Amino acid sequence: MDMDDTDDDSLDEDDFMMQAAATAAMAAALTAITYAESLYNKTPYHDSALSGAAWVCELLNGHPKRIRKELGVHKHVFAALILSLQNAGHTRSKFVTLEEQLAIFLYTCVTGLSLSHVCERFQRSIGTTSKSVLFFLISFRH
Repeated sequence: MDMDDTDDDSLDEDDFMMQAAATAAMAAALTAITYAESLYNKTPYHDSALSGAAWVCELLNGHPKRIRKELGVHKHVFAALILSLQNAGHTRSKFVTLEEQLAIFLYTCVTGLSLSHVCERFQRSIGTTSKSVLFFLISFRH
């Protein structure tokens, strides 16, 4: 066997190992980039043109039968509930009006939809939506 043949086989094996290492490093880098991209380039989930507040406003200013169908109460009952809550010292939260909070609660009760479906209707996070529901469950219990 010639010495040159052994050196060529060794070089081919070294080249193969280098290429395999480079491929593994590139795959790891691409995986890291793909993961990091999902953390930094977030697509908003709640991106409907009609926010929960706008939908509540539409219900309050629209046909009277619509608020009854969607929230289970007549417009004057909704207004009376808001007034009672305000008289009891309840106010809006930092980002959600009292009207929208009440609408979230009533809509959840009337439709029986899951919290994630209610979140989608009102374009709110599950935390905000569940706080509204729990707030009114506790408030109306007394």
